[in-house]
Amino acid sequence: MSVDLRTYIFLDSIQPQMASFISTISKGYFPVAYQAACVIEIAPGIEINRLTDIALKATGVTPGLQVVERSFGMLEVHSNSQGDTRMAGEAVLKELKLTEADAMKPSVLTSQLIKNIDDHQAQLINKVRYGNMIVRGDTLYVLEMEPAGYAYYAANEAEKTANVNIINVSGFGKFGRVYIAGDEGEVIEARKTVEERLAALPGRKVQ
Repeated sequence: MSVDLRTYIFLDSIQPQMASFISTISKGYFPVAYQAACVIEIAPGIEINRLTDIALKATGVTPGLQVVERSFGMLEVHSNSQGDTRMAGEAVLKELKLTEADAMKPSVLTSQLIKNIDDHQAQLINKVRYGNMIVRGDTLYVLEMEPAGYAYYAANEAEKTANVNIINVSGFGKFGRVYIAGDEGEVIEARKTVEERLAALPGRKVQ
């Protein structure tokens, strides 16, 4: 069966909020701060079962997330060892006879900045978030991208860059979304850096 590699990204150091966020939504084994992670997203989704088997048997990594849909499948594995994490990802690439550059290059579809957010909009967002809460007066940054899997990388890079709160991350399906909030200056800095780093990633253009 032909497999389309949508997302392939290595996180060298999962930041504390990001590790806690993944643990909140994880049905696998929880990562902890500063471990390394590899996120792989493919189509069709059912093939992620076979690739998970390959990644786990290749080296000492632990699965945190696995999503199997008809269209897309996603896997996140992590380890204390960057080397083990890279080897797990490379084993998947070898099985697919692909390279990291064969993944899709992330494309930013939406980049919204809402300053001085209203109480009631903050409450609406808090009802559906799995991360930190947003409060009145915060600046909200909403990033939407394709493929979805790069959302985890984007949120992690935002936390590395600035003193911001990760509100929600959706990293599977057709599109990925990241909600980040905090002081206006910090959020603007995170936005700038995240979009620059996404643009610098290798890959083929989304059709």
